[in-house]
Amino acid sequence: MPESIDFQKLLELFQYDKFDPLLFGTSLFLFFFLAVLIIYRVFAQNNALKIYSLIFFSLFFYYKAANYFVALLLLSSILNFYSGKFIFKTASQNMKRLILTTTIIINLGILVYFKYTNFFLEIIMNISGGEFEPLKILLPIGISFYTFKAMSYIIEIYFEMIEPTDSFRDFTLFIFFFPNLLMGPIDRASTFIPQIEREYKLTNHDVGLALFLICSGLIKKYVIADYVSLNFTDRVFEFPLRFTGVENLLAIYGAAMVGYCDFSGYTDLALAVGLLLGFKMIDNFNRPFKAYSIADYWRRWHISLSTWLLDYLFKPLQISLRNMRGYGTSIAIFVTFFIVGLWHGPNWTFILFGLLHSIYLIFSMATQKYRDAFYSKLGIKDSKVLRVFQIFFTFNLLVFTAILFRTPSLEYFSHMLSQIFTYFHAEVLLQYVEAYPIIIILLGFAYLMHYTPLSWEKKTVELLSKIPVVVQALILAVVIWFVIQFKSAELQPFIYFQF
Repeated sequence: MPESIDFQKLLELFQYDKFDPLLFGTSLFLFFFLAVLIIYRVFAQNNALKIYSLIFFSLFFYYKAANYFVALLLLSSILNFYSGKFIFKTASQNMKRLILTTTIIINLGILVYFKYTNFFLEIIMNISGGEFEPLKILLPIGISFYTFKAMSYIIEIYFEMIEPTDSFRDFTLFIFFFPNLLMGPIDRASTFIPQIEREYKLTNHDVGLALFLICSGLIKKYVIADYVSLNFTDRVFEFPLRFTGVENLLAIYGAAMVGYCDFSGYTDLALAVGLLLGFKMIDNFNRPFKAYSIADYWRRWHISLSTWLLDYLFKPLQISLRNMRGYGTSIAIFVTFFIVGLWHGPNWTFILFGLLHSIYLIFSMATQKYRDAFYSKLGIKDSKVLRVFQIFFTFNLLVFTAILFRTPSLEYFSHMLSQIFTYFHAEVLLQYVEAYPIIIILLGFAYLMHYTPLSWEKKTVELLSKIPVVVQALILAVVIWFVIQFKSAELQPFIYFQF
C-alpha cells in the first residue's frame, strides 16, 4: 500500500523556517517558481487573477524569507500608496511638501530604527564612557530596497514626473514583486506599473535571454562566489594575520570578484525570473570592472541605486548648493557617498568606503583639465593605450576600497595592509597556485569572462534563442548539475542581504 501523506510535514512547507528560508538557489525555490509559472500560465488570459496570484505568491515568498516582517512590507505599501494620492490631490504646495516630508521621515525612521539603532547607541556610549549592550533588533531582509523603491514613487509624484496609480492592487505588486523584493534592482513605478496591464507574452528572445541569465546567475553565485569565498577569501579576511602578504593580496582581488559575482548573480536570476513572468526590469550591472574612471564605475555598478541617488539626492543637493563658488558639487558628492557608505551598513568601514569614493571623484573632477592637457601633449588622448591604462588604474583603486567593504573592522583593514607591506613573501604565490588550482582557475575564468566583449554575450543569447526547447532544457540541466558539484551543503546567503 502506498504510504499515507504526512500532512504535518506538508504544512511545514508553508511555515517560516529560519534554518530553511525561501531564497533563490534553494530546491524549495525551484518548486515554488514552478508552481508560480503553472498558475500564472493558467491565469494568463485573466489579468485580474494573474495579478492577484503574483501578489499572493510575492507575499508568501517574503513571509518564507522574513517571517512576521511581512507586516512591515504591508505597512510600507499602505503608507506610500495613500501618501502619493494625497500629494497628487492636494492643491497647496506647502501641504504637498509637508506630506512628502512626513512620509519620507516615516520611511527613513523605520529603516534607521532597524538598521542603525545599535550603531548610533554604540557611538553615544563610547562618547559618554558607558558600557554598550546591543539591542536585539533583527534587520528585515530587503528593507533598504523596498523602502527606496516606495520613496521613489512619492518623490516622482511630488515633482510631477508621474501620476499616482488609482489601483492599490497594482501598487502592491510593484512593491511586493518577489524577484526584486529582497535585493533589487530598485525599479521605478513609471517603468514597472505600465507592464502590469500588458498581455503576457514570451518571445523566443525572452526565453533565450532568461536561460542565459539563469545559467550565468547560478555559475556566478554558486560556483564562483560561494566556492571561492568559503575556501579562500573568507578564511583570509577572518584571520589576515595568519596569512602572508601575497595571500592577503590574492584574497583582496578575489573578494572584489566574489562581491561582483554574488550580487550580479542574484540580479541575473531576478531578471530571468521577472522576464519569464513577463516583466522587464533594469539591469543592475554593466561590466563594472571595465570602468575607465570612478564616475564610470558608478554608472556600471548597482545601477538602480546609483541612478536613485543621482536623481533624488545628488542633483537636488547640487542645485541647492550651486552658489557656493564651485564647491557645491564637491559637497554634494561628499554627502552622497557618505550616504552610499551608510546605506551599505552601520559600520565605520562602510562609511570610510563611501568617503574614499567621494575623494576619488572630487580629485578626478578637480584634475580633469590638467590630465587632459597632459595626455594631449603626449599625443595619447582618446587612444586605446590610455584607455587600457585608465581601466587598469581604476580597477586597482576599486580593489583597495574592496578591503574596506569586506573587512569587519578598521583593525582588520590595518592588519591586511600590514601583512602586504611587511610580510609579503612572494615565493608563497607558486605554492598557493599548486595547492589550490581550482580557486585560481575559477577567479581567472571570472575575470576573463568579465573582460570579454559584450557582443559575445549578445551572440550567445541569440544562439540560445534559436535552439529547440529540448536542447535549452538539456543545457539548463547540465548547468544545474555542474553547479551542484560545487554547491556547499550549508546555505550561503547573498552578501547584499545584510544591506
